Amino acid sequence: MHIKLPLKPNDLKTRSSAFGNFNWFTKFFQVDENIIKPEQEFFTAPFEKNRMNDFYIQDRDTFFNPATRSRIVYFILSRVSYEVKDNVKKFGINRLVNSGIYKAAFPLHDCHFSWPSQDVSCPNERYLLYREWAHPRSFYKKQPLDLIRKYYGEKIGIYFAWLGYYTKMLLLAAVVGVACFLYGYINQDNCTWSKEVCDPRIGGEIIMCPQCDKGCPFWRLNITCESSKKLCIFDSFGTLVFAVFMGIWVTLFLEFWKRRQAELEYEWDTVELQQEEQPRPEYEARCTHVVINEITQEEERIPFTAFGKCIRMTVCASAVLFWVLLIIASVIGIIVYRLSVFIVFYAKLPKASNTTDPIQKYLTPQTATTITASIISFIIIVILNMMYEKVAIMITNFELPRTQTDYENSLTMKMFLFQFVNYYSSCFYIAFFKGKFVGYPGDPVYWLGKYRNEECDPGGCLFELTTQLTIIMGGKSIWNNILEVVFPWVMNICRLYFTASSTEKKTPRWEQDYHLQLMGKLGLFYEYLEMIIQFGFVTLFVASFPLAPLLALVNNILEIRVDAWKMTTQYRRMVPEKAQDIGAWQPIMQGIAILAVVTNAMIIAFTSDMIPRLVYYWSFSVPPYGNHTDYTMKGYINNTLSIFNTSDFTERSRENLDSDLGDHTTCRYRDFRYPPGHPQQYKHNIYYWHVIAAKLAFIIVMEHLIYSVKFFISYAIPDVSKSTKSKIKREKYLTQKLLHENHLKDMTKSFGVIAERMGEVIDNNLRPKVE
Repeated sequence: MHIKLPLKPNDLKTRSSAFGNFNWFTKFFQVDENIIKPEQEFFTAPFEKNRMNDFYIQDRDTFFNPATRSRIVYFILSRVSYEVKDNVKKFGINRLVNSGIYKAAFPLHDCHFSWPSQDVSCPNERYLLYREWAHPRSFYKKQPLDLIRKYYGEKIGIYFAWLGYYTKMLLLAAVVGVACFLYGYINQDNCTWSKEVCDPRIGGEIIMCPQCDKGCPFWRLNITCESSKKLCIFDSFGTLVFAVFMGIWVTLFLEFWKRRQAELEYEWDTVELQQEEQPRPEYEARCTHVVINEITQEEERIPFTAFGKCIRMTVCASAVLFWVLLIIASVIGIIVYRLSVFIVFYAKLPKASNTTDPIQKYLTPQTATTITASIISFIIIVILNMMYEKVAIMITNFELPRTQTDYENSLTMKMFLFQFVNYYSSCFYIAFFKGKFVGYPGDPVYWLGKYRNEECDPGGCLFELTTQLTIIMGGKSIWNNILEVVFPWVMNICRLYFTASSTEKKTPRWEQDYHLQLMGKLGLFYEYLEMIIQFGFVTLFVASFPLAPLLALVNNILEIRVDAWKMTTQYRRMVPEKAQDIGAWQPIMQGIAILAVVTNAMIIAFTSDMIPRLVYYWSFSVPPYGNHTDYTMKGYINNTLSIFNTSDFTERSRENLDSDLGDHTTCRYRDFRYPPGHPQQYKHNIYYWHVIAAKLAFIIVMEHLIYSVKFFISYAIPDVSKSTKSKIKREKYLTQKLLHENHLKDMTKSFGVIAERMGEVIDNNLRPKVE
């Protein structure tokens, strides 16, 4: 099994912490060393029984830690043959459990989580983990990663190490995000364009064109006063700064995590994980075709031929594509809902901003449509999620991967592709498609030839994107945490109530653990998936919602303790597994990090109004295009709203037009077009082309700047720290010196004994002749 065990204590000096002068402060967050003693560092080597004297053995009973013992037992049980049928061996405890011969097979917890065992020899590690890690009162403490690894194994240990490191890095992003939010909140009163929207003499006098063909009236711009004030908070200069910062932050996080991961690989002896993974029992059970192995030239069994494999891959790809198209269809359904319900809200909600009712004052038709559509979108996401989880497992089972790693990687890509489209499609629509292809009042664009394409608020779609992110991200966090806490707790209570014996006062440990929930081999997969989806929200759309890292930070602080609580108290102990890293999730995060630079640059350029405002300030507020003597934002609203002659409405729009503001010869709409009467009326004007050029230039400059900084950071920060490299080299040196040299000494001694015996034989043979 290539299990690495201690040779001798680590004799390399450890560098003192940079926070050495603040030990009194950091000690507050540390686990009490009197309760959980820190693990001693050793140099290790692969264990061999015939070289036992070379290893550092203080106590033969504790030489193998509990997780290693469980791994060894499971390794033996999973390979024990129990039947030979048609020259095919049947073996392994998993197959016996799957066939119902055994009810379950699992390692036992060492004691109850609420109180220590009375047995003096029991280490009470479950109790210590619950007290110092899983209990809610320990939420501020660092995780005892060495004890987690010792009790549950490296695979679970690396998950909690990654989650803890991600949460720690989110603290910096949350602080900067809150600072940018406060900057926008404090400066919202200085937002000139919002003042113009709310001014009765400006926004109150601007009559806007109807936003639909039937039931939508003319409306005054100042009814969007409150939403424009909120938009000033998020659509500010701080948004640009934060988007650039997050592009750099995500690179720092990934690079420093590689270093931390390298340290854990060394400390947990997974640097050279060479154990060959065995085929899954489900794969072996289907191995009926005999082929000749090209390398060994021996017969071996495979589950299907090359043509059969091709058919399976085609069916699986088609199924995944069908479900992705189903999600896109649901997004289109939400869009149609937005278009149809917008007319209803226009008829029911107030048309003016002078109402005294606070609900009516803030709940404009645009806001009501956005909130209800976001809630419905979240419900659809949850329903499709629950359905696709089962479908993805069925598809992967039909695909029949050979090993458990292949199985998890295949399922990972399917689930992430689905979740990516499911969670992010509505956000991509609002950010990059809504309001971009609406035409103008005289020539509107229609969906399906019936529904007029919806427009953005006069302030843009950024606030709507913020609302969508808040509802989906917040709702997802609350829903997942409720499920993770309530579901296993209720299930365990029900199992105990229906199965526990009333006559038995004290049930044995194996029976208590049997009534707990089964974590399953894909238990950690869902935990990773949940966090990676959150990582996407934090990075891909953070330019529209600087408080996303703060929400993620709060959620992750709870997530760590909720996962620890349910794993320690509500689930059976998992079979410990070795893991070198976080697997396929690392390249997925790197892909998200690259995509995040593009999406945030495009959000600032095309979704927010930052670029049009800058173009107006520097070019169109002063001559030759403007009338002001100094650079100013005054007149921006009037400059960005084009004029439309109501006589140019199409027949379809005119017959359904309903006006409650009297007769109007002109109205305004959000676009950069020439006014009626101009030789190029309703064509895009010079302002439009200046803005497009500025947007494209901004995207190119921002992308190249951030990608250059990301490349430099990746190059400057090595994946393995100098101290870890020194430890690895020192360990290799000691391994060679202690094991190989000792082996040579043993051989020398053996040859010496043989030489002496041969000498004695020769002497005995020659002695009679001499005599």
